[in-house]
Amino acid sequence: MIAIWIAIVIAAAMLVVGVGVGVIVRKMSAEKKLGSATEQAKKILEDAIKNAESTKKESIIAAKEEIFQLKKDADIDIKERRKEVSRLERRVTQKEETLDAKIEGMERKEAKLAEKQAEAERVGEEIRKTLEGQLAMLEKIAGLSREDAKAELVARLDSEMQHETALKIAEYEAKFKDEADSKAKDILSLAIQRCAADHVSEVAISVVQIPNDEMKGRIIGREGRNIRTIENLTGVELIIDDTPDVITVSGFDPIRREVARIALEKLVGDGRIHPARIEEMVEKARREVDNAIKQAGEKAVFETGVHGLHPELIKLLGRMKYRTSYGQNALRHSIEVSMLSGVIADEMGADVTLARRAGLLHDIGKAVTAEVEGSHVQLGVDIANKYRENKDVIRAIESHHNDVEPVTVIDFIVQAADAISAARPGARREDVENYIKRLQKLEEVAGGFEGIEKTFAIQAGREVRIMVKPEMVSDDKMKLLARDIAKKIENELDYPGQIKVSVIRESRHIDYAK
Repeated sequence: MIAIWIAIVIAAAMLVVGVGVGVIVRKMSAEKKLGSATEQAKKILEDAIKNAESTKKESIIAAKEEIFQLKKDADIDIKERRKEVSRLERRVTQKEETLDAKIEGMERKEAKLAEKQAEAERVGEEIRKTLEGQLAMLEKIAGLSREDAKAELVARLDSEMQHETALKIAEYEAKFKDEADSKAKDILSLAIQRCAADHVSEVAISVVQIPNDEMKGRIIGREGRNIRTIENLTGVELIIDDTPDVITVSGFDPIRREVARIALEKLVGDGRIHPARIEEMVEKARREVDNAIKQAGEKAVFETGVHGLHPELIKLLGRMKYRTSYGQNALRHSIEVSMLSGVIADEMGADVTLARRAGLLHDIGKAVTAEVEGSHVQLGVDIANKYRENKDVIRAIESHHNDVEPVTVIDFIVQAADAISAARPGARREDVENYIKRLQKLEEVAGGFEGIEKTFAIQAGREVRIMVKPEMVSDDKMKLLARDIAKKIENELDYPGQIKVSVIRESRHIDYAK
């Protein structure tokens, strides 16, 4: 029992000793860690102080460098400003010197002018005194005062004027009697012309259908700007009247009329009608007409079986689709002459291919008679030579109206075929051809002045519209130009009634935003 208690006491003592030793060990370990942390903190503090001092030095250096650079820039700017001020001072000084020189010159001129004015006054006074002396001498010699002389001169002039007036009145009465019949015929012709007959309408107008009458107002445009643009661009006249859903295009040139008709149809279909759009559509219509001309020429060549023609000759043939000769379509006439020539040549045993070629090209000069002066025969010969046509074809063109004597069998065949085609009943109308020629001559006469860009005969020849180049013809010169054109028309043309001359000057400036 005692042994057990002794063992318990020993165990308790050992426990107490163990606990004390553990406490002492933990305390020593804590003190060691605390010392280590203190040393680490001191080291961190020292490093922070060193970094702060380094950063401070770097900031000071950077600030000094920036201050130095700013000072340098400021010095440069000051120098530049001083140079600019010096330059301005020199300019001001130069202007002051120039102004002083001008003032001195003006003063000298004023002095000279004052001297000349004084001299003029002195001379004027001498002239006045001399004139008074001469008048006094004349009064003394004539024995009349100035008032009496004036009265006698006025009386004499009055008597002479009465006599001259009586003679002029008698002369004008006789002249008016002689011209009365001619004037009456002119008036009647003008009335007949203004009431255009059906045969004129067939060759001088085209009709454009519109969806409704409201479209007429849109085509006319504000203050007529749209219709004026169309007429100026195409050279035709638009007739917009009470006829429902119809606009009439009037013009003697079929190509112009066709361009205007197509452009109008495009504008009506598009719905956007304004000057810029009108220009675009007119240009598209021109391209379509050019394409139609080419196709017409190609069709004529295919129809007649003539091959190997120059492309430009084919285009000229196509232009004849829009050309009439005495009311007969020139292209259809040429095709008919070609076919007839082929048939006649076949019957006679001649060269059929050559005969058809000559017949097709015999009137080729008519394709350019509206633009080039000269007979269609000579123009046709020139065109055929230009494109190196067969000499027998050229000879047939030259001889088909007996401008030269026909020699070869092809010459006679083409001449006969041309006469047969023209002799068909109703094939030709002389009056229409003369009417077209008169309008073409009117445009030609009006366009023979410097500065004119385009001329258009409209209103069945009762008006000629002239577009001038604004850089060459001023507003004041327009009046003189209109008068000169009217005088030239009076002197060179025969026409019924009167012709209105309208000169139009339009300035246009174009730029592009890029």
